Amino acid sequence: MLVVMKKGSTKEDLTGVLHKITQSGLNGHVSQGVERTVIGVVGQTYPELRDILEFLPGVEEVIPISKPYKLSSREVQHENTRIKVGDVVIGGDELVVIAGPCAVETENQVLATAKMVKEAGASILRGGAFKPSTSPYQFRGLGKEGLEILALARAETGLPLITEVLTPHDVELVARYADILQIGARNMQNFTLLDEVGKTKKPVMLKRGMSATIQEWLLSAEYILSQGNRQVMLCERGIRTFETYTRNTLDISAIPVVKKLSHLPVIADPSHGTGKWYLVTPLALAAVAAGADGLMIEVHPNPDQALKDGAQSLTFDSFQQLMTQLAPVVSSVQRKLPAKPGDEVDK
Repeated sequence: MLVVMKKGSTKEDLTGVLHKITQSGLNGHVSQGVERTVIGVVGQTYPELRDILEFLPGVEEVIPISKPYKLSSREVQHENTRIKVGDVVIGGDELVVIAGPCAVETENQVLATAKMVKEAGASILRGGAFKPSTSPYQFRGLGKEGLEILALARAETGLPLITEVLTPHDVELVARYADILQIGARNMQNFTLLDEVGKTKKPVMLKRGMSATIQEWLLSAEYILSQGNRQVMLCERGIRTFETYTRNTLDISAIPVVKKLSHLPVIADPSHGTGKWYLVTPLALAAVAAGADGLMIEVHPNPDQALKDGAQSLTFDSFQQLMTQLAPVVSSVQRKLPAKPGDEVDK
């Protein structure tokens, strides 16, 4: 249910509507746009509530929401959500590039990669301290030590950090170090974990599950949003299909679909989406052309020696080439790349 306030309605009118919603055992989430203020009513509503709310001062109309996901829907918020992380704005005019190693291995590896991706134009550093693996015998991350290495790289480069959190128990620890909390594909429907990150004030990137529909993906985002955390971005990282040549099938069509259905920013991950380094650049370009707000790219100083996902990681040279190739595509969709260190800034 969506409560649309009249133009010129007062703060007292808004407070009165929110109070009535709370009295009814529901939650009201305010979205203040340029032209109107709306309240998304979340919870098990009933038909009589519509009549009650429509007669309150300042209310223009009450509209039933047709989508099962409420807070992530454009019915509730028409304007695109923009998430500010330091000086970086996700969902704005600039394409945001998140880059770094799949897994934190050593201090030298992370520092070298962080400095290089920043020089090439990346805005956010990625790296896994806690790594989920299909096999228990594969590298599963350095844990807290990995978080400390990432924090050192942030101090050296100024790049904000994104890293994955695997369990509700680890949310507090990871949130102390990370600027953005990542929920991986395997945890997309770990609802206890989603509730927990929703209680933080940290931005959250929610990856699409391996076999998840778009509606299931948006409903998972709803868990985070319903806890009061509005800083949610979605990441298309490929889904499981019958094809075996690639690791996953990067669903490029999901990008414009989600942009139509939801106001949340969409990031594309062509590294996990393909599993092959030589497919990362063409799929990254396609994702930008389709409307992605950002890219998540795995980069490693020596992919052949990587402890995790070396086959899909770009070398330093390959990443620099990707950033060069992005420029004309980004421009063609009326976006721009962030200024690189040393670029002249117009005065």
